[in-house]
Parts: sequence; C-alpha cells; structure tokens
Amino acid sequence: MSPASRRASLAKDPGEVASMFDAVARRYDLTNDLASLFQVRMWRAVTRAAVEPAPGRKVLDLAAGTGTSAAGYAAAGAQVLACDFSAGMVAEGRRRHPGVHFVVGDAMNLPFPDASFDVSTISYGLRNIQDPLRALKEMARVTRPGGRLVVAEFSTPVHPVLRRLYRSYLGTVLPAAAHLVSSSSQAYDYLGESILAWPDQTGLARLMHQAGWRGVGYKNLSGGIVAVHRATRPQDRQD
Repeated sequence: MSPASRRASLAKDPGEVASMFDAVARRYDLTNDLASLFQVRMWRAVTRAAVEPAPGRKVLDLAAGTGTSAAGYAAAGAQVLACDFSAGMVAEGRRRHPGVHFVVGDAMNLPFPDASFDVSTISYGLRNIQDPLRALKEMARVTRPGGRLVVAEFSTPVHPVLRRLYRSYLGTVLPAAAHLVSSSSQAYDYLGESILAWPDQTGLARLMHQAGWRGVGYKNLSGGIVAVHRATRPQDRQD
C-alpha cells in the first residue's frame, strides 16, 4: 500500500486496517494528544479506574497500540498482556515499554485459552474491527466467569449543539491537525468517518449484551464524545 493510500475503508479489511496503523505508529500518541486537545489523558485515567488494575490481576489490553494504557496498568501491579494486530504498533510498544508483554493477535480469533484474564479491555479499537460482535464474544471467552469488560470508544455527544460542532470538527479540524503531525493524515480521514458510522452508547450496550456480557452500563465523557462501557461475564454464559 502506497503512502498516499494508507487508510482503510469502512469495510475494515483487517489487512488494510493493520497496514494503516503500522504507518502511524511512531507519532500515534502525539497525534492523539493534539487531536483530542489532550482530553485523551483524562479519558485514559477514567478507563484505568474502571479496569481497576491491581497486583496480581490479569488484564488483557486489546488493540493496545503502543502500550500507553497497558503501561499504566502494569505500573499499578497488574499482570498485563498487550495485544494488537498491527505489527508496527507492537514493535513501537515494545521499544517504548520493554517491561510490558506484547503479542500480535487478531481480536476476532484471540490466541489465548478460555478464562485467561480477570479483565479484558479495549480502547478506541473495537470500532476498527471488521466484526465487533465476534470480537466481543472472543473477549468473553478469554475472560473468566465473573470477570469484567471495559470498552472506551468514541460515541455520540448527547447535546444536539455539541453533536453538530463535533461532526464539523471531525470533517475539518481533525484532518488539518493530522496533516500537521501525523505521518499518514489519510488515516485520520478514516478515523472521522468510522466514528460517524459507529453505534451510539445504547447501540454498543446492546451489542455487548448480544455477545453474552451482562450488567452493561456506560459513562459519558466530554459530553458523550467518548463513552466508557462496563460489563461482566456471567458465571454461566447461558444466562
């Protein structure tokens, strides 16, 4: 894939998406800081509190990217496994965080045994998976009964005025900011399109319930620009 075409379509072909993230790995966190006006750091802190990393707790950080969140979980004493299907992201994560265990893996076919983790979490990655329902079922499979799921994802602002402003931002300001700092600004064209095409808060909650998770709830951040969803794998997945 040439530099000019390093973006995925909304069909979310896994090869295209992985290649797109390979291309932006080195400046990914910087671009996220600037594009979110540094709110991503607050969003990350709220997600970390929901994950509740603690000594001995086994955490799967899926779509871990360069490992920024995984490193925070590890610093709290959790046993963290950072998994991403972009080899470029994993390579950058290993370079930055040599103490974190990284694995290249596909969210739709996770390379882990059943009930391996106490908590499975994914931040801003579920939207990029070709079959998110299948990924949510895979996360349920590898999470122990009674274990938890935490999903941080871009969502739908609740106030109509903010919603209109946000749509305008995604179409104008975000691409311009990405052009200044990202190695592949076309990837951020896809980012805006994928956010607009993604289900709202209740839509994602229904998808999680359909995948077998229970006790699904969510918290809006920044007026609903981001939502952090939480759920529990039931003791009997047939509940």
